[in-house]
Amino acid sequence: MDNKDIVFACRNLKVSVQDKGETKELVKGVDLTVRKGEKHALMGPNGSGKSTLAAALMGHPGYEVSGEIWLAGERIDELEPYERARKGLFLSFQYPVAVPGVSVANFLRASLAARRGTEIPVREFRKEMEGAFKELGIDRSFISRYLNDGFSGGEKKRLEILQMIMLKPVFSLLDETDSGLDIDALKVVSAGINQATGSENGMLMVTHYQRILDYVKPDIVHVFMEGRIVRTGGAELPHELETRGYDWLLESSAAGSGGVS
Repeated sequence: MDNKDIVFACRNLKVSVQDKGETKELVKGVDLTVRKGEKHALMGPNGSGKSTLAAALMGHPGYEVSGEIWLAGERIDELEPYERARKGLFLSFQYPVAVPGVSVANFLRASLAARRGTEIPVREFRKEMEGAFKELGIDRSFISRYLNDGFSGGEKKRLEILQMIMLKPVFSLLDETDSGLDIDALKVVSAGINQATGSENGMLMVTHYQRILDYVKPDIVHVFMEGRIVRTGGAELPHELETRGYDWLLESSAAGSGGVS
């Protein structure tokens, strides 16, 4: 895949799990291409496979994956999750876990060193980190706290976006970043996402709701149902979903007028 404008792509991606001795297919052949500067949104009802897709793209070991995954022109589907992360694939978790004993500062410095392939001088790192904290309105006291330990949902999500800003990924997967955020936190997190996504990278945001898309305006919106992309459209599609729900897509698909798969 030699198109220099493509930052991420997957081809005929299928994801399965073993359930009581049987193979259960959760993602059923997804083709997706994201070019430099593009923001994509992936919407769909609970249980449709959206979060499974994001986790599988990052290399979750609990899934059996077939198909191709490309990042900046390099095929990465055989790489371990940490190798994908070092090459610039970023995943923001729906439920970030606490890591007692590891401070936020130490975690961020180690992550940056792994991403850049070199240690960062302490003074340079502190300046960069404190600037990111200020931009996202995170109190400096969090620097010495253990990662996500005792953090509220909004604080965890802000810290995820802070990591995204500092790591400068090639492609970001945001798994329901808006989950559990009040309106003020949503605005701050959205501003951080907009700052972290520019003309040289790409993003796929998984979400249930249209509200975050008022702040992080996607170029392309996909609807994911029953393990497949069933419709692709523009900024008008989330508003149509808010009005009509998801069932109408199944009905139109059954009638022979479904979308892109």
